[in-house]
Amino acid sequence: MEVNVLNVSGKETGAKVQLPESVFGVEPNDHAIYLDVKQFLANQRQGTHKAKQRNEIAGSTRKLHKQKGTGGARAGSIKSPLFNGGGRVFGPQPRDYSFKLNKKLKALARKSALTYKAQDSNIVVLEDFNFDSVKTKNYVKLVEDLNLTNEKILLVLPAANNNVYLSSRNLKRAKVVTADQLNTYDVLNAGKLLLTTGSVKTLEEAFAK
Repeated sequence: MEVNVLNVSGKETGAKVQLPESVFGVEPNDHAIYLDVKQFLANQRQGTHKAKQRNEIAGSTRKLHKQKGTGGARAGSIKSPLFNGGGRVFGPQPRDYSFKLNKKLKALARKSALTYKAQDSNIVVLEDFNFDSVKTKNYVKLVEDLNLTNEKILLVLPAANNNVYLSSRNLKRAKVVTADQLNTYDVLNAGKLLLTTGSVKTLEEAFAK
């Protein structure tokens, strides 16, 4: 798939870049995408939730009333789950939500997500660029020149660039990652995927390994 290369002003440079079919033209696997996104979201969970069971509640263990003859149900302790302030039955306990996925499956999921973006024409390729200083207005101008003001944008750089990253950090609809940090969730969550010519090569090399 051939895509025109734009400059930071949103103008065509006359150059074209070939998006490799091995990365942007595979047969999408929806189940691989589902598993990879599920793992990503699961890994974000702290798993520190905790509810007290009846043996952990502070309170008297005195029997509330005699076993029989009251006309009501028997009650052994104020800490029973049936009473207000009692322990919770099968409440949440601290746990680790993470799980393992094979590298090949995760690679397939990322390639599938990139393929969907390419099929929907939601990939924009820019020439490699840099900002002279850290200013949010530099990134805002870049987005405006590309006519993507109302889009949720994921910018993929070939390597870490502090000026570009810090310039975008305060913007709600912007996220900047390097090619080696790219994950399926971020690709699908973005409306438009901005790649540089350098990041296209980096992705091709990464998936060729």
